[in-house]
Amino acid sequence: MTLDQLLDYAASNQCSDIHITVGTHLAVRRFGTLQIIEPEPTMDEARGMIYELMTPEQQQLAESGKDLDFARYFQGGKLRIRINIYHQRNNLAASLRLLNEYIPSFSELQLPDVVESFCKLPRGLVLITGPTGSGKTTTLASMIDYINKSRPCHIMTIEDPIEYIHNHKLAMIHQRELGKDVSDYATALRSSLREDPDIILVGEMRDYETISAAITAAETGHLVFSTLHTTSAAQTIDRIIDGCPMEGREQLRIQLATILYGVVSQQLLPLQDGNGRVVATETMVMNPAIGNLIRENKTNQIPSTIQSNAAMGMHTLNSDLKRLLSSGQIDRQTAFNCSNDRDSLQRLLGL
Repeated sequence: MTLDQLLDYAASNQCSDIHITVGTHLAVRRFGTLQIIEPEPTMDEARGMIYELMTPEQQQLAESGKDLDFARYFQGGKLRIRINIYHQRNNLAASLRLLNEYIPSFSELQLPDVVESFCKLPRGLVLITGPTGSGKTTTLASMIDYINKSRPCHIMTIEDPIEYIHNHKLAMIHQRELGKDVSDYATALRSSLREDPDIILVGEMRDYETISAAITAAETGHLVFSTLHTTSAAQTIDRIIDGCPMEGREQLRIQLATILYGVVSQQLLPLQDGNGRVVATETMVMNPAIGNLIRENKTNQIPSTIQSNAAMGMHTLNSDLKRLLSSGQIDRQTAFNCSNDRDSLQRLLGL
């Protein structure tokens, strides 16, 4: 199998990822499930596929032992792929993520209505969270596209790498890529404050320096979107606080209670019929009660506050799992595998 044939197969079968490893089988991920491809390529064939992904300069870097992370077009510009080249057992390997040129709408993604309301905020911090491969980047791209179509403003994005390409509509959008346009998230964030942005998208809040810079941007009147690898609103807040030095945590709680406007935690779950995936979400919208819980370090009480504020567009992950179960989109085992609190889900389902 050639690289072009592999890409054709993955694209035509709605695969999200491809794995090429020298010395073993090819594999693809379809609707969240990994599938091995037969026959196994020879070592030379697999190495040739990986080298075909790279420029001569990148090949030299890979040969020197460097890991690479980049995105590029294939098949005459029809297919854009995010590529990570790495080494394992003294051989090359590549992980490819197939990227969509088309940016889906909120309704196509089946996102809750509160996501649209977050796009209309004048300032503050909004976080889209979830595990790797849960669609966070696509959700953020859909939010930026919605703003681009509805609001004249200046949007700065800082990404690693750039996945969705945004063209100017009503908004002006500048997209900066780590390693090409800027060295790191924190540096790009500090620089962006001098570049007249209205909205700043930070691909990921990886460390305290980036978190601190994002909070500063939100405090100075900007609308900031970012992501974390957490699966609930309470866990998101705890992760941010825990990343801060002990002596600064009380101040950070006060800041978060002031500038955090919302959290959407999402996971992609396999449909019961096996023909796709559906998003399950938890949504939190800042209100005085949640602000007090953050300030007083009582984040364990956030789930019950979310449950009692459904009128504000809030819901827990378990309540969304119940909805997906009731509509027949997912099965019970999938729901329990996804839940952060299985005992609570069991009570909610009356089991």
